[in-house]
Amino acid sequence: QVQLVESGGGLVQAGGSLRLSCAASGSIFSINVMGWYRQAPGKLRELVAAITNGDSRNYADSVKGRFTISRDNAKNTVYLQMSSLKPEDTAVYYCNADISSSWSDRHTYWGQGTQVTVSS
Repeated sequence: QVQLVESGGGLVQAGGSLRLSCAASGSIFSINVMGWYRQAPGKLRELVAAITNGDSRNYADSVKGRFTISRDNAKNTVYLQMSSLKPEDTAVYYCNADISSSWSDRHTYWGQGTQVTVSS
């Protein structure tokens, strides 16, 4: 059993910053890719950023230069530092992780989501 618990969402004015955190706990052998997705009302869920256990990072074009993803492997935690926020960044942000509980047991897990609202 694995859980992802997110924190750090909230309301911020345009141009402001927020940091999201997501901690994985439970039966964890290794964590492969960790990432953040978001879903705005009426839109599909989209990838925001992802980071591998080798520290390779990938960003959506819309957030490049403004968001930074990082991870603390000792704490099984991934972070998303969001700066220069825009109203169009408003969405529910979901943590995602590809986790192995053993050599042969590998699954993708989702957090419960955290609301980020950027006011203009």
